[in-house]
Amino acid sequence: MIHPTAIIDSAAELDAEVEIEAFAIIGAGVQIGAGTRIGSHSVLRGPLRIGRDNRIFQFASIGEDPQDKKYQGEPTLLEIGDRNQIREFTTLHRGTVQDQGITKIGNDNLLMAYTHVAHDCRIGNQVIMANAASLGGHVEIQDWAILGGFTIVHQFCRIGAHSFCAMGTVLNQNVPPYVIVSGHPAVPRGINAEGLRRRDFSILTIQAIKRAYRLFYMADLKRDMALEQIRNMVDATPELDIFINFIAASERGIVR
Repeated sequence: MIHPTAIIDSAAELDAEVEIEAFAIIGAGVQIGAGTRIGSHSVLRGPLRIGRDNRIFQFASIGEDPQDKKYQGEPTLLEIGDRNQIREFTTLHRGTVQDQGITKIGNDNLLMAYTHVAHDCRIGNQVIMANAASLGGHVEIQDWAILGGFTIVHQFCRIGAHSFCAMGTVLNQNVPPYVIVSGHPAVPRGINAEGLRRRDFSILTIQAIKRAYRLFYMADLKRDMALEQIRNMVDATPELDIFINFIAASERGIVR
């Protein structure tokens, strides 16, 4: 299952069920789990850990040195979970010692062609990054978030669960869970109701999330007062917890 033209370092660790296509290069310190397929002309550099049943398409660059002038060759890590699809020309970089030394990607994500994940980013599960979406360093993307094509995210931003960034969005601040944003700079456009319906959120839950959005963005309330009113809704709609906690913990500021 390994093409004879592939170049694999003797210090790489590959499960017997890994498939490596023509002219791929697998460096030292790379670990790849069962069922993962590495496309032709891809370059994988360690330290790098890749889980099971991933598909890495041709010409991807996975585990390269961080694009950070502070980086001095330290042995940092990129960790990729299971069942991810990483499309053509994607670039995923390892972490830096100035952070926790690791870039981490979870499970069941789709990173489309030309996407970029910089050093020290954290991507959760079921995330979609459409073509050419790019993350600066230290960015966090929570579960089920969607980044439209050519979305640009400034370093240290956080993007909440179930949020949606429209095509060409430029983000300099954090996006709360459930919220749709678009524009340059990004502004809020409502909640991701269609995405929530597709994920089997009930009608009552979606209506409560809409009320919380209106309280925070449209009711002319100060932040703490809006959050206090939303907290009063949590007993009936526990899904609002992540919305409240995300905003309360935000240090960079929220898209407004």
